[in-house]
Amino acid sequence: MQESDLPALVNQVLWASFALAVAFGAIAQRTHFCTMGAVADIVNMGDWTRMRMWLMAMGVAIIGFNAMVALGWVQAGQSVYAGPRLVWLSNTLGGVLFGFGMVLASGCGSKTLVRIGGGSLKSLVVFFVLAVAAYATLRGVTAVARVATVDTVALTLASGQDLPSLLAAFTGASRGSLALLLGSVIGAQVGAQLVSFTAGVKIDPSAGAYLLSTGAPVSTIASS
Repeated sequence: MQESDLPALVNQVLWASFALAVAFGAIAQRTHFCTMGAVADIVNMGDWTRMRMWLMAMGVAIIGFNAMVALGWVQAGQSVYAGPRLVWLSNTLGGVLFGFGMVLASGCGSKTLVRIGGGSLKSLVVFFVLAVAAYATLRGVTAVARVATVDTVALTLASGQDLPSLLAAFTGASRGSLALLLGSVIGAQVGAQLVSFTAGVKIDPSAGAYLLSTGAPVSTIASS
């Protein structure tokens, strides 16, 4: 790629991002897509509808992202999430705080954006507080406390903490090939469980891999 091609590429990425954002906003508004809502529906009403949305999103994301890794379009090992230093205490504490925050804000970050689009002033306040708190935790005042306390509790791995890197270190196989294989199998498994929830049937844990390899219909592997 020539440097002169960079402005055109940036323009394409921005327009593609805008199109995806519009599509996501429309779908999220129509389906009431929300992390907290999905969990709350299960706990309070036993309704798995919105959780099935999350399972579908997870399956598509896993397959799509690992396909891009296998094709060399992205380098997952260079992201902050796949580094060799596993700050497990920070991740756990962050998850707990995020859960509490969702309850107090009456929804997750994506739901907040959807409500802002609908004219909710409360969600606008939540959005600004979320943005300021996130930036402060990364680079601001609270970042100093984070680095000096919870970030000191960590595990240093020989390779990256993503599954393809971990398995590549043990097997010697190509990380790209492992990313494609794991992404396809895990994504298919998530999809199979989604179908089982929808149809009200129980699918064997190996169903995802079976569907991926044979293309057999769900009815041939589902049992009541």
